[in-house]
Amino acid sequence: MTGSDRPEPYEEPDGPEGPGPAGQQRGAPRIPLPRSSIEDTGLPLPDPDPDAITWEVPPPPPPEPLVLEHRVLKSLLGAWALAACSAAEATAVEEHLGDCGPCAEEALRLRDAVGLLHPEESLDLDPGLRTRVLESCLGRRPPRIPVPEWAVPYDAESARLDALLRDIGDSEWHAPVRLRWFEQDGPVNRKSTVAGVIAHLLAVDGLVGLALGLDDPLGPGTAGPQHPTRRTEAYWHASRFPPTRAVRGPWRDQTHEIVRTVSFAGDGSGRLPVPYGTVPAADPAAGAETGQKIELPLRDAMVDRAFECWIHAGDIAEAVDYPYDPPAPRHLHHMIALAVRLLPGTLADRRRSGLAAPPRGLVAAGTPGRTLRLEIEGLGGGEWLIPLDSPAAVASADREVAHVALDGVEFCRLAAGHVSPVEAAAGQDGDREAIRDVLFAAASLSRL
Repeated sequence: MTGSDRPEPYEEPDGPEGPGPAGQQRGAPRIPLPRSSIEDTGLPLPDPDPDAITWEVPPPPPPEPLVLEHRVLKSLLGAWALAACSAAEATAVEEHLGDCGPCAEEALRLRDAVGLLHPEESLDLDPGLRTRVLESCLGRRPPRIPVPEWAVPYDAESARLDALLRDIGDSEWHAPVRLRWFEQDGPVNRKSTVAGVIAHLLAVDGLVGLALGLDDPLGPGTAGPQHPTRRTEAYWHASRFPPTRAVRGPWRDQTHEIVRTVSFAGDGSGRLPVPYGTVPAADPAAGAETGQKIELPLRDAMVDRAFECWIHAGDIAEAVDYPYDPPAPRHLHHMIALAVRLLPGTLADRRRSGLAAPPRGLVAAGTPGRTLRLEIEGLGGGEWLIPLDSPAAVASADREVAHVALDGVEFCRLAAGHVSPVEAAAGQDGDREAIRDVLFAAASLSRL
């Protein structure tokens, strides 16, 4: 090739504004690159946000409504009332009820009938279920070694209190409890806690345990005081810290051991004496226990412990806002009968201390004397005749001078010092002085 035949070397154009006439490009045409952004800026597109992506799924088409004949819809009313229809059938029946008056009336009657078949019931267990189950079991297969009848109230009331303690929370063991009782002619109260009350029951129940040969809860190898108040004070002060829920275990174990021991204790007569200390002197300045000794046979001591267990369980239930029912009527009757038997001796003690009116007609022991009729109504009720002038006198309906009527639970609350003697009587008739003395004697049965 000659020099004139050689092509000129290719030069990349400088752009639309490069050499040469405006808008004129030299050489091969430029091929554009792919677009890399919406704005065509040359920057990469950002990654899509997965959370911003919404997937819209179209809803399924509604099911075709059922078209049923009147006779078929009428036959479905029973299944509809029992909620046994399919969704489509229930919809068809309900649309039909809006147009057919006879079917609507029939459906209403069927719904009412279904309500009678399925009455609403509480999910809580019946409080009497445990007693009924035990009675049924014992009726079918009597125990080889039964619990004596006079120990059954204590067994039942300690079990009920234990069930209450199981239901309360940790903080409620320190809830304040106001203990109330009567001394002489006035009410007395003492502030404690739920745990403190259980410690009190543990200490006083220990009197029965000691009589049965069990260990003293006040400590091994110690001869603790016998008076209930002094035993309680000794137990409360034996620890550097106030009682806690840990006291439930020793109390529960002791109640079980007492019931087991009395069940194995020979003939079950319950004549074993249980000392309760002595009655403090009426004059507080007279010193320590200088009054009359208190001693109950085992059968009466067990009923006394059942009574106090119920009363203090009510105190605890009130403090933690827990419902609590009275004992079974047959158990309540044992408690009332014991309190009534103690009234003549208590009345005589108050008379010796100058807290009751002097006797009006002393008679020889074993002969009829002035009498008050005490009528207890309601649970565990009955009628009792109480000699007024001497415990050795015989109560007689012919010598009745006064009549008092009280509700059974109210009488027990009076004997526990939880009700004022002035406000306790539901009905009074006869000698007002005798009525007052007996009511105050009933309140004097109470103690810490």
